[in-house]
Amino acid sequence: MDYDVAVVGSGFSAIAVSVHLLRSLPPSATIAVVGDDPAFGRGTAYRTEFHLHRLNVPAGRMSVFPDEPDHFLNWLERQGRGISRDEFASRGDYGLYLRDTLASLLRDRHARPKLDFIRAKATGCVRSQDDGLLFQLADGESLHARAVALCLGVGTADLPLREERIADAARRRLVRNPWRLKWLSKVKPDDTICILGSGLTMIDQVLTLRARGHRGVIHVLSRRGLVPHAHAGHHGTAVLPDLPDDPLTISGILKALRAQVRAGAEWRSVMDGLRPRTQALWQRLSPPERSRFLRHALAWWNIHRHRVAPPVFEQFDALRRDGSVKVHAGFLRDIGIDGNRPCLAYRPRGLQDVVSLPVDWVVNCTGMERAGIGHSPLLVEMADQGIIVPDRLGLGLRVDEMSRATGAGGGARPGLFAVGALTAGQFWEITAVPDIRVQAQTVAGAIIADTALVKAQAARRKANVLPMSEVETSPIR
Repeated sequence: MDYDVAVVGSGFSAIAVSVHLLRSLPPSATIAVVGDDPAFGRGTAYRTEFHLHRLNVPAGRMSVFPDEPDHFLNWLERQGRGISRDEFASRGDYGLYLRDTLASLLRDRHARPKLDFIRAKATGCVRSQDDGLLFQLADGESLHARAVALCLGVGTADLPLREERIADAARRRLVRNPWRLKWLSKVKPDDTICILGSGLTMIDQVLTLRARGHRGVIHVLSRRGLVPHAHAGHHGTAVLPDLPDDPLTISGILKALRAQVRAGAEWRSVMDGLRPRTQALWQRLSPPERSRFLRHALAWWNIHRHRVAPPVFEQFDALRRDGSVKVHAGFLRDIGIDGNRPCLAYRPRGLQDVVSLPVDWVVNCTGMERAGIGHSPLLVEMADQGIIVPDRLGLGLRVDEMSRATGAGGGARPGLFAVGALTAGQFWEITAVPDIRVQAQTVAGAIIADTALVKAQAARRKANVLPMSEVETSPIR
C-alpha cells in the first residue's frame, strides 16, 4: 500500500492532523490513518458517555479549527445542546463532534483527498529508497508513505512501586488501568477503595464510582496530596505576567507570578495570561532549569494549570468535606495482604512512621508526568534504528520548532513529524486541544511542503540512478 501521508495513531492528535490534511491537501493526494482503536479520534477521554465527565477547557476554546473558534459551539447548537462559550461541555459530546467533523469532510469526496482507515497497529518501520518510510503492520501487510505524522499519545503510567513489592494475593484487586471499566462492575457498594494519584483521572473515577451507587470510603494517596483546583465560575480577564529577562529561571518565574497575585491579581487570571506564552518560556529555559521544574514544580503547575469545571469540583469537594473521600500525602512502600484484602503501607509526608491502610481495591490513577516512548514498541524500534531520537528529559521525541522529528544524525528529517504529548520536550504545553489543534494545522502545512520535497528528491535519485550504497535499505525487523 502506497500513500502520500500516513497518520499513525487513533486519538485526538490523529484526528486533528487528519481533518487539517483533508482541508489542505489537493484531491489527488492520498492519506492513510493507521491504528487499531475502533473509536478513532475519540480515544479514552472522549468516548465516555458519563455526563459528569466534563471537558476541562471552556467550550469556546475547543473548536478543532483555530481559525473557526465557534465551530464546536455551532455544532452543539445544531444538536440542541447549545451552551455559552464559558461553559464546559461533556467529553462524550466532544467525541461526537470530532466524529461528525471528520465525517462531514469525508462526505465531500470529490473535493477532498482520499483517506483510508487502516485498522491495524504499526509494529515496525524502516526508511525506504525514496526518502519515505515503510511500515510493517500487525496484520502482515506493509504500508509506504512519503510523509508521516506520529500521533501515538502516551501510555498509562506504571505504579509508583516495584513489582516485587506487590503481594501476589493483592494483584486480583489491583486496577492498573482505570479506563478499562469492567472493574467497576465488580465493586460492591460498601467496598473501601484506595486511588493512587490525585489528579484529573482520580476525580473522574471518584464521580464515576458514586454515580454507579458506590458509597464506601475512597482514599486518595499521592506524594504531595495535591488535587486540581476549579476554574472560576465566570471568565475573567487574563493578566499578562511581567516576567524577568534572560537568563530565565523557574525561581524567577514563580517570584514574578506570586508578586502579581500579592498585588491583587486573581491567580487564575495570571495563569490564563501566562498560558499563551508558556511554549516560548519553556524554550527559553536551559536544560537544567527544565529538569528542575520537572523535579520540584510540576505537581504545583498541574493543579493550577489543569483545572476542572466548577460543577465537577463542587461534587468532588462535597465528598471530601463529608469524609467520603480522604486525601493522603505520602510515599507508597508496598502493597501487602491483610486477610484477603490488599493492604497498603505508606509513609505520610513529613513523618518517619509507616501507616497501614487495608482496602478492597487499589486503583492506579497516577497519570503521566512524562511521556517517553516506552509505551510504543514502534517508537522504540524507530529509535533503535536512529530514525527518531528520544528527548533528553524523557518527555517524548526530539523535534524541531516545526515538529519535525530529529534523527540520530542530529538533523530534522523532512516528512517525519510528531504531534501532541510526544513533543512536550520542545513545546511543554502541548497536551490540551487549544495547543494541539494549532500544532496539527502547522504540521499539515509543513507536510505539504515536505511531501513536495521528498517527491523531488526521489525523482532526482531515479534520474541520477544513485548507487545502492547511497540508499538505505534496512530490512524490516
